[in-house]
Amino acid sequence: MNLRIATRKSDLALWQANWVKGRLESFGHEVSLVLIETQGDKEHQPFANMQGQGFFTKAVQDAVLEGRADIAVHSHKDLPSAPIQGLEIAAVTKRADPRDVLLIRPEMFDDGAQNLPLREGAIVGTSAVRRHNQLLSLRPDLLLKELRGNVPTRVEKLRNGNYDAIMLAAAGLERLRLDLSDLKAVTLEPTFFIPAPAQGVLAIECRREDFEIASVLTELNDMDTYRAISAERGLMAMLQGGCQLALGSYATFKSGVVKLHVWYEGQYVETEHKSSEGAAMLAFDALGRPVGAK
Repeated sequence: MNLRIATRKSDLALWQANWVKGRLESFGHEVSLVLIETQGDKEHQPFANMQGQGFFTKAVQDAVLEGRADIAVHSHKDLPSAPIQGLEIAAVTKRADPRDVLLIRPEMFDDGAQNLPLREGAIVGTSAVRRHNQLLSLRPDLLLKELRGNVPTRVEKLRNGNYDAIMLAAAGLERLRLDLSDLKAVTLEPTFFIPAPAQGVLAIECRREDFEIASVLTELNDMDTYRAISAERGLMAMLQGGCQLALGSYATFKSGVVKLHVWYEGQYVETEHKSSEGAAMLAFDALGRPVGAK
């Protein structure tokens, strides 16, 4: 089968698309890439000031809906909670490292500091509302500064002294294999600093009526990952949010039980249930069914 993958042009997006391409080619398919520029790539203002959802996904999804591509590959955490009419997520890949990493200039590293190894008043770069809020909850003395650009660009901004530290996803750093030997890298456990829903997971979409393509993509699906992120994203849907929501949600699926850790607007909640939906609902109830949610 000839398949076209729609993807963003960033180094990380291309790594992800080429990884899927390689897997599909190993099954005997011919695969090409269709490069797409998204709203998030074009606009460089803070995410909080941008209108709508799906800043890094909508244009890629449109390429599939319009027939310019057959498959879309996304960082799953970038997808809004509401499904797109005409598309379906046919596969989620086995989760890579879900954790966040704090990259720190050596002179600003302080191993004796409380909660995070940063000197007092350090300037930390991040573009995510979730990270921003969790950082300040742990260290109110930190100065938070907007950080945009692809992963290598963000790292160079740190090296150039624009920031004392920046926060990035461990999975992206591992995939790009950047040389970070001149920086201090502190990996934060996902039950301490809660990652974004589905962080470290790739989502692969196709048109809903393309049953043959969907059947091919199921070969890439990881069910344990699916069960875990269904709890994470199920809660996000109940809160009617996307990547602008200040929500950390991390689940594991072991021995038939989904365990969900949640950070939402200063509240920490932990739940367990045999089903993903049950774990998400228990967390939603524990958060007090926030105003504006379903």
